[in-house]
Amino acid sequence: MAQDEIKLNMLKQEASYSKYACFDHEAIRLKEIVPDIRPNYFRDIDRIIHSLAYTRYTDKTQVFSLIDNDHVTKRIIHVALVSKIARTISRALNLNEDLIEAGALGHDLGHTPFGHLGESILNEISLKHNQGYFNHNVQSVRVLMEIEDKNLTIQTLDSILCHNGEILLNKYSPKKKTKKEFLLEIKNSYQEKDFSQHLTPMTLEGCVIRISDIIAYIGRDLEDAYELGLVNKKQVPKNITKTLGNTNTEIINTIITDLIHNSYNKPYLKFSEDIWQAIEELKQFNYKNIYYKANTKEEIELYTNMFNKLFEYYLNNFDNEKLFIHKHFLSKMSSKYLKNNSKERKIIDYLAGMTDDYFLNEYLNLIS
Repeated sequence: MAQDEIKLNMLKQEASYSKYACFDHEAIRLKEIVPDIRPNYFRDIDRIIHSLAYTRYTDKTQVFSLIDNDHVTKRIIHVALVSKIARTISRALNLNEDLIEAGALGHDLGHTPFGHLGESILNEISLKHNQGYFNHNVQSVRVLMEIEDKNLTIQTLDSILCHNGEILLNKYSPKKKTKKEFLLEIKNSYQEKDFSQHLTPMTLEGCVIRISDIIAYIGRDLEDAYELGLVNKKQVPKNITKTLGNTNTEIINTIITDLIHNSYNKPYLKFSEDIWQAIEELKQFNYKNIYYKANTKEEIELYTNMFNKLFEYYLNNFDNEKLFIHKHFLSKMSSKYLKNNSKERKIIDYLAGMTDDYFLNEYLNLIS
């Protein structure tokens, strides 16, 4: 009896939820669990932050790799910013803050070493070896479903799968899905080019995570570029700074406030036209002046060569159980994982899970 009362106490906040929120009783899992006092999405948060992949956020690239500057954003800081921004929006709109925190904290678990460049290189390797398209959002779901087998709710996994922050929309509306439809979207993401980039979340909370990803990086990456001397403030067009602000703090506050005012008590998220246009302009400015310049041509060639050489080394020496891929990865995997995945897929999973430093050390030990 006491346990039931405690769980009800932990769900009291649902009384204030919007009718468009996702409630605890709606949670769907692939496998049954033994219930305890924690609500479903609250439990998802615990399973994510106690995952091995979450620990490795600390040494993964956000935009700039191998930078000797402690104030430049790492992946762990970006994830924390997405979580805080998403929870701010959630509380203002009376949505499910637990679901939002779970999705936000887990959304980048599948990111490779060296950020989006590493993702692009691993995608080419995956296609070359008939393993389908590689996308970090799909890999994040794979980490939680297959590699670490955390048995999360479909709603949390869906918010992670659909979080793509590279595509900006003026309006975000959720699309209801069944368990079968969710699993089909994962399958299609491996088979169809860019399929995973255009997925729609099944909950309004998932929509919040998707837009929060953009809000978290768009001003922060700009400030990192200032810090590194890649961009100066005078280069940013005045129509952008006039609309959004001159600092990351102002940019975040402006965007969040506008989104909340235009989305309150509505079954969708929406920006005002001028804010949406300014965000899109800033995003394009960042691509041209930051992301396309984050790695030199020589660095791109170097990382591409390193990824390919490491992959081929593991493939050609896969039976050598002294390799770290066995000691640090495969020895921890379930019999189901070992049985159901090819050598190529296991190597891709191993490479994707590496931190920047671990990757470099493996290369130096095995290849260099």
